Amino acid sequence: MEKRKTVLASIIDGISQIFMPIVGLLSAAGILTGIVTVLLTTSVLSADSDTHLVLNAMARSLFYFMPMMLAFTAAKKFGANPFTAVVIAGVLLYPSLNSVLEAGTTVRFLGIPLLGVTYNASIIPMILSAWLLSYVEKIFDKILPEIVRGFLTPLLSILIVGTVTLFVFGPVGAVIGDVLALGYGFLFDFSPIVAGLVLGAVIQLMVIFGFHWAIILIGMNNIALNGYDTVLALIAAAVFAQAGAAVAVMLKSKDKKFRGVCASAALSALFGVTEPAMFGVNLPRRKPVFAVCVGGGIGGAIAGFSGVQATAFAFPSIVALPVFLGDGFLLFLVSCAAGFLAAMVVTLLLKFDVDVTSDEE
Repeated sequence: MEKRKTVLASIIDGISQIFMPIVGLLSAAGILTGIVTVLLTTSVLSADSDTHLVLNAMARSLFYFMPMMLAFTAAKKFGANPFTAVVIAGVLLYPSLNSVLEAGTTVRFLGIPLLGVTYNASIIPMILSAWLLSYVEKIFDKILPEIVRGFLTPLLSILIVGTVTLFVFGPVGAVIGDVLALGYGFLFDFSPIVAGLVLGAVIQLMVIFGFHWAIILIGMNNIALNGYDTVLALIAAAVFAQAGAAVAVMLKSKDKKFRGVCASAALSALFGVTEPAMFGVNLPRRKPVFAVCVGGGIGGAIAGFSGVQATAFAFPSIVALPVFLGDGFLLFLVSCAAGFLAAMVVTLLLKFDVDVTSDEE
């Protein structure tokens, strides 16, 4: 049992470390995409203008070249050469090859056909690729003479890992991504309200253990495959609920210094970073976490009913709201406000020790 926990903890830690270095960039790119969307919607910017061309490139370059970013961070996590990993990712995104694969044209490498897979914005193939690279490099570094190791190890690694990625990891990653998207789609089609209720209620609990990355992967995958996503809309209220609970704890506290901690944590949550509110305010007092689940579930259900969608990836926050512009947007705003207010009211009604000792802080 202990070994199982260790393996699980290692997986959670690994996923977190791979994505954490680019979390800020992801949010920035998503917000910029939202700003571009607002400018287009309000006719301030024309879709045919050169300015839109440049701004759109700035907003979407991170998502297009996601494999290269993940190649670097995943390689560092697994102990592989990050630059070799980036080169392998570059193979997947090489314009002439990528355009042919995206078009569905059969490409034969050594007489074996390659499955047509779209690699820009892909996630799973590069994580698997970096993992394999870490083992391949160790083998070659061990058996190759030192005089040729410096150039022969990366050469052979690129050939082997690149081939395996194109023939195995790419198609497998595409299948896994499709299954995740279809599975969520089935639940959403069954009942968007139920999907929002369940996902909104549990997502912040998943943050505690790092499981929320699995949901984020689905959202990213949906954006990459379809150009829109509903997952991000359903979890948004839980983010605001975390802030609402922290505000309630602040109102109940008599400790001036701690009230300042609560205020900054709540503000951070409103900007999409819930860890300070979760780990610094609500979780140590336990019952506010229950309030977060209530607020997230209520808001998620309303978001599910609204039918709102995210048109670009961005961690839900007050500055990322433009990403959700479209049908159901006003009701989506209601869902976020409901999550915040419900969590705040429930926290205010619950009885618990607010001003814990300094040791607990």
